[in-house]
Amino acid sequence: MPNVPPPEPAAFRDHDHAACAAAVLARAEAVLAAAGARLTPVRRRTLEILLEAHTALGAYEVLDRLAEAGFARQPPVAYRALDFLVAQGLAHRVRRLNAFCACMHPGEAHQPAFLICRTCKALGEAPVAAARAALDGAAAATGFAIERVSIEAAGLCPACRGAAEA
Repeated sequence: MPNVPPPEPAAFRDHDHAACAAAVLARAEAVLAAAGARLTPVRRRTLEILLEAHTALGAYEVLDRLAEAGFARQPPVAYRALDFLVAQGLAHRVRRLNAFCACMHPGEAHQPAFLICRTCKALGEAPVAAARAALDGAAAATGFAIERVSIEAAGLCPACRGAAEA
């Protein structure tokens, strides 16, 4: 089978975002049901907020949006919901931005690289299997055991790159 590159992250191409978000939410619900967990109203709304756009949001941005939806304006409310979503593999922490984004592949074992547009702030998940294999090999050669990897790349998405070249 030929080596086919993975599809471009949805954040960087035209797509039906409502259908995209609905599909991710449905997969998230299935993942939680299989794990015997559930989306409480605040957890559901937090995930919906993260799914509104392919960007990362800080905890206080999430808190503000939760308050607009009628939930308590108390930081632990947002942090508990975000911590739950991350622990269940339904959201990711983007350390470079000190923010969170919805996982676009819930239920799939993966470690994404985050591609962050420095102009429009779009954020896409890209698979990192080849990069991780190279990193694991380099670490193994030194006797180092990797426990966690976070790859975050900043640059220009196709739309912003095209605008800059125009």
